[in-house]
Amino acid sequence: MEKTSDVEPSQIRIGVVGLGLMGSSITTCLLIAGHSVVAIAPLHVDLETAETRIRDHLTHSFEHEICSEQPEFYWKKLTITEDYSLLKDVLVVIECTLEDMTIKKQVYERIENVVSDQTIITSNTSAIPISLLQKETRVPDRFLGLHWAEPSHTTRFLEIICGDKSSQKKAEWLYKLSHYWAKEPTLVRKDIRGFITNRLMYALYREAFHLVENGYATVDDVDRACRNNAGYWMTLVGCFRWMDLTGVPAYHAVMKDLFPTLDNGTEVPKLIDDIVNDGGKGISNAHGFYEYTPEEAQLWRETFEEFSYEIRRLALKYPADIVKKKLESKKSPD
Repeated sequence: MEKTSDVEPSQIRIGVVGLGLMGSSITTCLLIAGHSVVAIAPLHVDLETAETRIRDHLTHSFEHEICSEQPEFYWKKLTITEDYSLLKDVLVVIECTLEDMTIKKQVYERIENVVSDQTIITSNTSAIPISLLQKETRVPDRFLGLHWAEPSHTTRFLEIICGDKSSQKKAEWLYKLSHYWAKEPTLVRKDIRGFITNRLMYALYREAFHLVENGYATVDDVDRACRNNAGYWMTLVGCFRWMDLTGVPAYHAVMKDLFPTLDNGTEVPKLIDDIVNDGGKGISNAHGFYEYTPEEAQLWRETFEEFSYEIRRLALKYPADIVKKKLESKKSPD
């Protein structure tokens, strides 16, 4: 979809509630798109860490030509605060708090006490059904899901999710607006736990744990297979286009025998359970599926950030409508 004249980011003030990793990168994305942003820190400690993160994101985005202006240009459009009353004039609010219904309910109450009934309220939840969350709001039809990927200012991914009571008109307006955020969005018109991408990814995670816990492969073996097979083509196409490209009948034949052998367990795998119970958080505390020295953990963080900019450059060369554009180019006169 092309950007449309009835949506102008510079005229749309947005609120972001929650300034952890994702809240900070979402804020960065919105600033680069031209919005003024009111960023609410529910936790006092986020006031300082968010400023550092957002400044770093803006600096690196300028260096990698994602944005055309120096950080200070965008910084003038940002307010970081603990004061919910400053959300009064925003047209959209994006909630990015912990995956806890009690916390979210409290946040929605504070938001709705300030904003108008016309303000769209969204959640960046990864898995809680939007239909459940909107029951915790006073005006459920203006409540939708906005599921981002980290880092939000470099990735193309965005899911816009309708709950049972969500306004389709508001969902379609968000769909239009998200194109200004450099996204290739998906509009999920029927709510389901996990939405699209998490249902796909957690099926992959479940099978990965099954292979490791039953001795078929190591953690490193599984990671290498993911990187060098699906990781090789997924920036260009999704699973259905991939089957079209490589021959549908072959997949049909394999499914008959393979599907019955795939794991369908419903319990949390012991491998991840043990790590979490032992205090493991992954890179953030150098203890996850792999062990890291502090230096290795820092280098993995830096390498992921570097990669996110590099893969973005490649991805932008191959948008979803790349073939359509090539056909139009062939038809147009020289």
